[in-house]
Formats: sequence, structure tokens, C-alpha cells
Amino acid sequence: MKSIHANISQETLQKKNECRDRIDLLRSRVNLLSGKDRLLMTMYLKNGNSFRQMARLVGVNEASIARRIHKVAQRLIDGEYITCLRNRSKFTNFEMAVAKDYFLTGISMRKIAAKHHRSYYCVRQSIKKIQQIVRVKK
Repeated sequence: MKSIHANISQETLQKKNECRDRIDLLRSRVNLLSGKDRLLMTMYLKNGNSFRQMARLVGVNEASIARRIHKVAQRLIDGEYITCLRNRSKFTNFEMAVAKDYFLTGISMRKIAAKHHRSYYCVRQSIKKIQQIVRVKK
């Protein structure tokens, strides 16, 4: 990559490239999301809306939007759900649904149990199994 200014250090250029790579990664993974999270990330990444604009549209505080986008972006970058998708054959359909809810959507184990009409213990055991496989593959 060409440096625009002669006084820009190589370290600064490297940081900019890393930031661009993360943004590209987020843009490619936005399709995994659904609902409000997908809408917010699309507005932020693709449309370039500010936190203030989104807060006005949604009717919440600007800081709430910023925190939510930060959390969703962090879950997308972590890639734990992506690892689950790559190893889909090792999981049941229920375990994949739990992985999506837990790693991608950020739902608590209790809410996942209620959503899928399973016990908390069953969900916790599934998450432990998923985490073991994800740790080995990373």
C-alpha cells in the first residue's frame, strides 16, 4: 500500500490496515445476524449512520446504541459461532441453535432454555460441549 504522507509511520499504516480488515470481516458476517442487531449493524457499517441518528430512530440513548453495536461487533469478530459452523457435523441441530443464541445473539442460558423448552442443565451441558470443541479448533 502506498503511503499518502511521507511522515506516516509504518506502525500507523499497519494499524489502519488491521482496522480495515476488521471492518471487512464485520461486513461479511452481518448476514449471520437477525432482527434488531442486523438492522443496527447494517445502518452503522453499510449506511454510515451515526450513533446519534440511530438513537433518534430507535428512541433510546446514544450510549445504549454504541454499547449494543460494540457488543455485537465483538461477538462477530470473536468467531466462536463461525467455528461452530465449520464443525457443524459434530453438533446436533439443538446444539447449533444453542450456539447461535449464546455466541452470536448473546442470550443468557436461562432464556435459551425457555426458548427451546429445555432445562437449564441441558443448555449448560450443550454449551460446555460446544466450548470444548471451539477451544480445540482455535
